[in-house]
Amino acid sequence: MSTVQVIIPCYNYARYLRTCVGSVLSQEGVDVRVLIIDDCSSDNSAEVCRELANADKRVSFIRHDVNKGHIATYNEGLAVTSSDYVVLLSADDLLTPGALRRAADVMDENPSVGLVCGRPIIFRDRMPSFVRTKVSGYTIWNGVEWIQMMCRTGRNFIVTPEVVMRTSVQHRIGGYDPGLPHSGDMEMWLRAAAVCDIAHLRGVDQAFYRAHPLSMQRTIHAGLLFDLNGRFEAFRSAFSKDAGRLPGAEELFAEAKRALSRTALRCVLQTIKCGVKLDAAPDAYENFAKKIDPDVTTTREWQDLQRARSRSQGPVGTFLARQVADLRGRIVWRLWRHFGVHHFIQ
Repeated sequence: MSTVQVIIPCYNYARYLRTCVGSVLSQEGVDVRVLIIDDCSSDNSAEVCRELANADKRVSFIRHDVNKGHIATYNEGLAVTSSDYVVLLSADDLLTPGALRRAADVMDENPSVGLVCGRPIIFRDRMPSFVRTKVSGYTIWNGVEWIQMMCRTGRNFIVTPEVVMRTSVQHRIGGYDPGLPHSGDMEMWLRAAAVCDIAHLRGVDQAFYRAHPLSMQRTIHAGLLFDLNGRFEAFRSAFSKDAGRLPGAEELFAEAKRALSRTALRCVLQTIKCGVKLDAAPDAYENFAKKIDPDVTTTREWQDLQRARSRSQGPVGTFLARQVADLRGRIVWRLWRHFGVHHFIQ
């Protein structure tokens, strides 16, 4: 059987640890090992870690004497991994039944594939009772093609817990960049795609991602403009490393900047047309767009924005604009859910 190491970083998530680890140890068809790294939690995480390790020899844990932060904790676990495949799973997330076997089978059969993902189930308080565990097939994207799709849309296609990586690929590209605390995962996927193919499992749920008020995405890393900046930094970092050695890397990075700048302008346009409130002033979005792509003032989005400012929408126009924006969002979501990417729509 293929060996899979699951690294579980934990900081004050003792209340989730048992369920998280249980979702890993119950995986069938693979030889699984769990490494919990407690980053000097102030709750009873260390006690729970000790209990779990004593109950199952497949579980080991490391306890930090001082808090090192999530990036250093991630990289510590990745550096000591020697299994065939590796998963980085937050202590508040879970794997779905059979997730590791499904991903391992794809990589066992396709040596060019270094990263496998599927659909994550995003939940808040209660996990959904229905989980799709039967694969309807899988798509293998050439790594460069996958990067092209990310650059064309400026989007990150992966949440995180649904990823299983080939350990040799992980060691080849190195760990997370400490300078990217918000978008280090996106940069990781870009660097991985620069050296391997990417597979997406269709019709199946691979992980549970917990969205709650204490998660980093809702506290430290809140705000759309912050997220756009994070995506830009991820692209810039990736193209200064593995992705920068690809043919046409300079144009790919330029395409990513164009996509991000147009996205920023569309956000401002939605405030005018749909009455959507932004986390920052519209000028901040426009300045971001012009900073990363000075030619954005020649785009259709810029022209649409200027026209919208010069005319009054009225209640009917605002309603219709909201309906169009909602429809576009639904299309993007459905494409991502089925194909794992949403390169069919800008």
